[in-house]
Amino acid sequence: MKHLLSSAMFLALVFGNPSGARAQTEITLIAPGGIRTSIEKLIPGFEQKTGYKVKATFGSGGGTKKQVVQGDAFDVPIVQPPFKDVIASGNVVAKTETPLANVSVGVAVRKGAPKPDISTAEAVKRTLLAAKSISYPDASSGAAAGVSFNETLKKLGIAEQMQPKIKPAQGGAGAMSLAAKGEVEIGLTFMSEMGDPGIDIVGPLPREISPPTVLVGFVSTHAKDPAAAKALLEYLSSPEAAAVYKAQGMQPGR
Repeated sequence: MKHLLSSAMFLALVFGNPSGARAQTEITLIAPGGIRTSIEKLIPGFEQKTGYKVKATFGSGGGTKKQVVQGDAFDVPIVQPPFKDVIASGNVVAKTETPLANVSVGVAVRKGAPKPDISTAEAVKRTLLAAKSISYPDASSGAAAGVSFNETLKKLGIAEQMQPKIKPAQGGAGAMSLAAKGEVEIGLTFMSEMGDPGIDIVGPLPREISPPTVLVGFVSTHAKDPAAAKALLEYLSSPEAAAVYKAQGMQPGR
């Protein structure tokens, strides 16, 4: 009789406790570094609300996209446009495309240093040409902020002139560290990566020369538990998430 009772209790625990079952599900997520801080702040709330666990991996924008295209198994990939190759790969469920946030490339200087004028495209051009040195994430490593700023330099027509002044950095944090230490006059990266206490944020670059970068989430076709992956994607596009994005210098949605 005792054996029957203990067996019944075991079955009740396994099948009668959905939150316990959820706790066994780990959702894997991959995303570019520009949204890292926001995702890390959102994960605990999602886990507490749903009982699921989340394992997040972050890398460069280009590197993240490459992993998704080549079929690395993640439940929820977050990528940046253009992502036709991501959809064409068949590794994401196209109809689950969900804009999460967008973020602009901004300018920072060492704490206490004079803030340059970046109010217009012409002002940015003058500021950059007058600067002795600048740093931003190394575009050759796939860093989206670096790729974006390279395009800005081309639009301004000063890409070649700026080459001797550029000190490529390892990610946004690296660029901000160089600016904070005074090793470069100006640091540039996504606004969401400007957390170094040794800098003063000047602001985002004008949209006409530096359009915001959009971050879009999908449910992967390789998702172990599609319902769990969808739940995470919905949470990352919720009003709770929007407040976190705004606090990190991002704008929710497109």
